[in-house]
Amino acid sequence: MSRGCVANAFLLVMFTISALPSGHIASGDDYYDKVRHHPDVMNLEFEADDELNSTASRLTSPGEPITSSQAFMRGHGTFVEDEQVIASVAGTVERVNKDFCQGSSVDIHRYTPEVGDLVVGRITEASPRSSTAFRWKVDVNSRQDGLLMLSSVNLPGGVQRRKLESDELQMRTFFEESDLLVAEVQSLFSDGSISLHTRSLRYGKLRNGQLVQVPNGLVRRLKSHFFSLPCGVDLILGLNGYIWVSKHVKEINQVGEEGFDAEPIDTTTSRAIIRVCNIIRVLARHHVPLTDHLIEQAYEWVIDQNIEIVDILNEENGESLVANVPALIARR
Repeated sequence: MSRGCVANAFLLVMFTISALPSGHIASGDDYYDKVRHHPDVMNLEFEADDELNSTASRLTSPGEPITSSQAFMRGHGTFVEDEQVIASVAGTVERVNKDFCQGSSVDIHRYTPEVGDLVVGRITEASPRSSTAFRWKVDVNSRQDGLLMLSSVNLPGGVQRRKLESDELQMRTFFEESDLLVAEVQSLFSDGSISLHTRSLRYGKLRNGQLVQVPNGLVRRLKSHFFSLPCGVDLILGLNGYIWVSKHVKEINQVGEEGFDAEPIDTTTSRAIIRVCNIIRVLARHHVPLTDHLIEQAYEWVIDQNIEIVDILNEENGESLVANVPALIARR
């Protein structure tokens, strides 16, 4: 319930108590029953319940009336106009006591971060040189962009030292707009914003691959979210629903933000990357939770069936894949 709704509810209780005659303080329930059943008093509770049954689990659009403001108080995603609670976003109606809230359909698949989560993100903004806050904004599929401070990244070569003014002047040589990176959630703030860090040799800028976006609920928390498939493809399963599929890189070559440069990818590896991406899209379309073992088995099945890369996304082939992968059969 919003802070304003709590205040309104408190005032309603206060007015109800102060309206009781002094001679009936000890028998407030009797007084309430008499008033409640008086023929001139409208029974809002029963009418509100009937109205709730007609609005619950209903998808509403912005500007659509939800219920009467006389019976209910407005919540998140709503406003009051002409004694009606009106939806301000598209979504489903939720009721908390006498507070109506509107859940936005846009936020259904938004990622809710937790400290320690591994995420894949895209740089949306680098702070200007005139700014005193030297940071990047990162799209992590959440309600707000994540914040990556200059002090929270490794310097080229994995060096960790105090950041100098020269580092501040060349922030865009580390990350610039549209760059992809893998990071860890460092902390959460009271306003819902997220602090990220890349102080690990496995974190930092991403190259030589392709990004696939799936509903974040399909990526479970695992011991590790870095995987190497036998087909020569590396996977990073971001808990925010962003998955990075790339050419395999040996760990000895992963040495920080500038550990390896983008390089030409041979045809075999390129086809393997695209094939894995299409398999992930098919599994996500069928709402299958993703693991490296499952993706590996699905890849082997596609190869055994001689299915062309472009045909993996066909509805018939997708249903056959989900029906025949051993890991999925074992779940049934």
